[in-house]
Amino acid sequence: QLIHYDDKVIHTDYSALMSKVMTNGNGRIKFPINEPAAGKKKSQIQEYLDWYRSAGCQHIALRTDDIVGTVRQLRENGVEFLGLPHEYYASLGERVGDVGVPIDTLEELGIEADRDEEGYLLQIFTRPVQDRPTFFFEIIERHGSRGFGVGNFKALFEAIEREQEKRGNL
Repeated sequence: QLIHYDDKVIHTDYSALMSKVMTNGNGRIKFPINEPAAGKKKSQIQEYLDWYRSAGCQHIALRTDDIVGTVRQLRENGVEFLGLPHEYYASLGERVGDVGVPIDTLEELGIEADRDEEGYLLQIFTRPVQDRPTFFFEIIERHGSRGFGVGNFKALFEAIEREQEKRGNL
């Protein structure tokens, strides 16, 4: 199966990307191929390509059955995560409904939530794990949803742009 997201779906005021996602039959394995799209500023994908100097693996998603416990344990071990503004959580309950974790806990830990026709997911992204902005991890907990958290793309993109701005690359 092949799913396509264009730059009208994945964008902010400054940058965009296009993504083609290949999945296996049951949707458990996903392989997105991303490319930068034209924008006012350098996209996270272009920044990755500039630093990595080639195509490559930008991130790996790891599935968990307890994202709250996983994130707390990873933080205790020094893993840093991208942050989201309070505004993201202010309307989260209206957008996704009940996701089994209180919204204030999601906000405290920086966990995102999204819902589609199959269910919901909880996800969080680490800051780059190397000394350059190339590779990071995603931690994801799924409850029916086999999607990518399309409703979170903009929040993720904006969080990465805040990191790019700190590095002077936006």
